[in-house]
Amino acid sequence: MLEPHHPTREQIRLEDVLAALGNPLRMTVLQVLASGGEHPCGAIVEGVSKSTLTHHWRVLRESGVINQRASGRTLLLSLRREDLDARFPMLLDTILAAHQKPPATQPRN
Repeated sequence: MLEPHHPTREQIRLEDVLAALGNPLRMTVLQVLASGGEHPCGAIVEGVSKSTLTHHWRVLRESGVINQRASGRTLLLSLRREDLDARFPMLLDTILAAHQKPPATQPRN
């Protein structure tokens, strides 16, 4: 089995991270992984097909947001917090804080 591609810290690009996190499901994954530790890939999001999750894991992994490693027959995912904080200080905290707030309502005319 080929090892999945993980960019090095220096290869992580801001536009790739922002594009990866522009999807609501991937933002949900970010919130779960932000709690720390490794999580089995099948226990993070429910009600989504395996092929769809595989696509989302690839986007997050190749953008440098997550680390993915095999442990037996299980894939474990973790947030690359240290690498992302080193490359883009406060980015994750800002994104996570903004995602917690309800969307601003537009004033009615």
